Amino acid sequence: MENQQITQLIRQELPLILRRDPEMREWVLRLTRKKYADKEETESRFDRILNELRRDREENARKWDANQRELERRREEQTRKWEEQNRKWDANQRELERRREEQANKWEEQNRKWEEQNRKWDANQATLNAMLAEIRALSRKHDSTIGALGARWGLQTESSFRNALAGILGESFGVEVRNETLRDEAGEVFGRPDQVELDVIIHNGLLILCEIKSSISKSDLVIFERKVRFYERQTQRHADRLIVISPMVDRRAYTLATELGIEVYSYAEDVPL
Repeated sequence: MENQQITQLIRQELPLILRRDPEMREWVLRLTRKKYADKEETESRFDRILNELRRDREENARKWDANQRELERRREEQTRKWEEQNRKWDANQRELERRREEQANKWEEQNRKWEEQNRKWDANQATLNAMLAEIRALSRKHDSTIGALGARWGLQTESSFRNALAGILGESFGVEVRNETLRDEAGEVFGRPDQVELDVIIHNGLLILCEIKSSISKSDLVIFERKVRFYERQTQRHADRLIVISPMVDRRAYTLATELGIEVYSYAEDVPL
């Protein structure tokens, strides 16, 4: 018989022989034991694998629990940090709000002071405007007389106009108007010792020095400015406004008046209100 036929026969008959013949079955097992593990060895290996898997699972479970605890710890720590940051943020916001309110209160207070100062300024300006309006009215009343007198308007007329001005301002507005005369022994004003005469208007602490003349030239403005500085040195007071009133003003005097800070009122229509 050929090998192929023998192999085929063994395949057919061997299972039946193994079932019937225990010795043959034992012989085959001994023969193949080196190639295949027996039941006990297989069960032992299986148990060992199961134990290893169990240990790995328990180890992984421990690691998982440790990781979960670490994650929870970090989450709680991050939550505390966020809460602390939020507390700081809220504190900063409250401080910013407090400072903003404080600054707003300061601005309101400053605005209130400005408004109060503006009201006082408006009141003083209204009084001055009313005074100038009275001067305009007085100027219009005497316009024809002043125009006729022209350059011949003398000291007596100046005195009359001064007295009328003092009466109007004093009675209508409670303004103090007076004529003051100081002795200039050193000759600072006229270059020799002489009397220095000025019209003084005082209202709410505002000092106005005034010169009323029938005509004004550039030299008259220079003399008036010297009188003012002499008066300020003698009285230790600063004049708030310098005013010259005259129906006849040399056109060349206006530029000098501006340089010296002197307000010039000629005709009533020229007075800015």
